[in-house]
Amino acid sequence: MRRPIAGTGWKMNNGAADAYRYAAALKQALTGVDVSGIDVFVLPPFTSLHAAGAAFANSPVAIGGQNMHWDDAGGWTGEISAPMLVEAGCRYVELAHSERLQHFGETYPLVRRKVDQAMAAGLVPIICLGETAAEKAAGRADEVLSEQVLTSLAGQPIERTADVVLAYEPRWAIGAADAASPEYVAARHAALRRILREHRGENAALETRILYGGSVTPENGKELIEIEDVDGLFVGRAAWKAEGFARIVKIVSEAASRKKSF
Repeated sequence: MRRPIAGTGWKMNNGAADAYRYAAALKQALTGVDVSGIDVFVLPPFTSLHAAGAAFANSPVAIGGQNMHWDDAGGWTGEISAPMLVEAGCRYVELAHSERLQHFGETYPLVRRKVDQAMAAGLVPIICLGETAAEKAAGRADEVLSEQVLTSLAGQPIERTADVVLAYEPRWAIGAADAASPEYVAARHAALRRILREHRGENAALETRILYGGSVTPENGKELIEIEDVDGLFVGRAAWKAEGFARIVKIVSEAASRKKSF
């Protein structure tokens, strides 16, 4: 059984003092909740990483970066490297979020370089994948996902495929009023599983975790996490407050217990 995940990216929210308050509130809200069967992470802004790392120390909550550079060091003003994230206590790093693609001109060949560097440093890349509204309308969603995931993983040995986490985030659903429908999510996650099987092998398909993100809330999360190929929930604005993320963690934990019993 793939280990389920509950995660949130804070985007450009929650400074260092906020990180301490968030951690205290989250730990309080999760008192008595069994999270031993799942992984939990938060992705704070870079300036909050050290505070979040200290605040979540000796807890089940891991931290990660929201982006990184493809070099270890050098003349890259304003950038953050994989070794710097590791030094800050990160376990994860998010790559290829749609906002990076849309507003900062990032591409999946560039993401591949970041994946290589992240894995070499011992970080777990969370690789975001998803089609635009135009690509969806043209019926190209699975074609786009195939190109994105295979490009991102091109530099990695097949046996390391499951060392990454894939996050399906349809670009048209991010920040929208509603998430993609459960039927649509199920179809795209099944397609990603099939792509992995055809190009990276059966073990990669069985072992690689695929999260759903894109307007996830505590209300729709209960249905989404029950989908067979959905291994976790990756939440944005609904988890910027600790109470909202606590509800998501509980949903994933409860689903993990149910799935384990079958």
